[in-house]
Amino acid sequence: MTSDNRTFPADFLWGAATASYQIEGAVAEDGRGPSIWDTFSHTPGRTVNGDTGDVADDHYHRVAEDVALMAKLGLKAYRFSTAWPRIQPDGRGPANQAGLDFYSRLVDELLANGIQPWVTLYHWDLPQALEDLGGWPSREVAERFAEYAEITHAALGDRVRHWITLNEPWCTAYLGYGNGHHAPGRTNGADALAAVHHLNLAHGLAVRAIRAADPGAQVGVTLNLHSLLAKTDSAADQDAVRRIDGIGNRVFLDPIFKGEFPADVARDVAGLTDLSFIQDGDLATIAAPLDFLGVNYYSRSVVSGPEDDEGFHDSHSGAWPGSDKVQFHTRGLPVTQMGWEIDAPGLTALLERVHAEYGPIPLYITENGAAYADEVGADGQVADPDRIAYYDLHLRECAQMAADGVPLRGYFAWSLMDNFEWAWGYEKRFGLVHVDYATQVRTPKASFSWYADVIRNNALITAPDTGK
Repeated sequence: MTSDNRTFPADFLWGAATASYQIEGAVAEDGRGPSIWDTFSHTPGRTVNGDTGDVADDHYHRVAEDVALMAKLGLKAYRFSTAWPRIQPDGRGPANQAGLDFYSRLVDELLANGIQPWVTLYHWDLPQALEDLGGWPSREVAERFAEYAEITHAALGDRVRHWITLNEPWCTAYLGYGNGHHAPGRTNGADALAAVHHLNLAHGLAVRAIRAADPGAQVGVTLNLHSLLAKTDSAADQDAVRRIDGIGNRVFLDPIFKGEFPADVARDVAGLTDLSFIQDGDLATIAAPLDFLGVNYYSRSVVSGPEDDEGFHDSHSGAWPGSDKVQFHTRGLPVTQMGWEIDAPGLTALLERVHAEYGPIPLYITENGAAYADEVGADGQVADPDRIAYYDLHLRECAQMAADGVPLRGYFAWSLMDNFEWAWGYEKRFGLVHVDYATQVRTPKASFSWYADVIRNNALITAPDTGK
């Protein structure tokens, strides 16, 4: 049941988020090296319309303009990612000073406008040189990541207090190495599982590096955890939930918060790997204490065992090693342009579960939003009532959770502006700001003004007008 609570704690943190490859452009400027997404997007057939992030939102050249939009929106915090190949073009060796200078200018511009910088060290743009060495299935990449974290923190840590090691390692591991839908486009279940561990290890090593340099830094990780329902109460459907929860959630949560790899998942994947890549001491490194957990949420999944195919749809086939026969189902709920069902109570169910089983730890929603086919109208305005309704539903859940004692400390809308949406190219628009990719003109949407009101009032004042 959706809550009617519409007010937030006085210290609730309001933000928006982006990612480097999705907005920056300037892929060959000032010493930046190629990333796996440069390679992937330039490979025919990998992205919609052959779109690439070569220019994207040209944010690299428009920092002042974009931060001015953030200030107009009233953001208290801005979550962005640093591009590893902009800072270390080959993923190792000395820093590229021009790359560090870019992020330093961005941080200074944010602070000058009263906006907290929240840095994500990895949002999927692995240097291609490290993929050539084996990519995330290779232990060496985790070790290189710790060096990159140390370099980046050394340059920005005097002004940046909040650090996120990884964004959505599930996507990196399973979509990048399991089913090939994302860069680098590999399709091997064993490699995907090795990538899971080395991403976890990279996280732990980066936490250690940052804390050694700055014990007062606030350090966390962002996970796209899966909110799950069984299609029925049958044993097969309950086991499907267990499997997807294991491979999608607990392979990250248990090592990070308990220092354990889930035993049932080890049994599920025994036909693919013996997990010999987990070395002595790794799990203790991964379980380094954190200051917060970021959770990205867009929808909820309904799963069943393989005997039931009514309403079945293929959801990231190959992205669930050891669980490939589990089926995902639609329920006929309203969907966003991505085809994702809108299920705001699923967010509450997810965060309540995390708090109960892995807390106490402060929680932040580090991504939440919706794609719709937005267009600039004849009046120069962008009406997006469906997005406003989506945000309203989810923020009502957030307000109630905070009131009920779930330690939810803040919310970052995805995304500040339309951008390169990975394999979907520029076809899907998530932004609060419309971007004309031909001219780079930014046009704040109706949702921009609505969200600005929410931030200013620290509350949802009125129900959204959906125009329906």
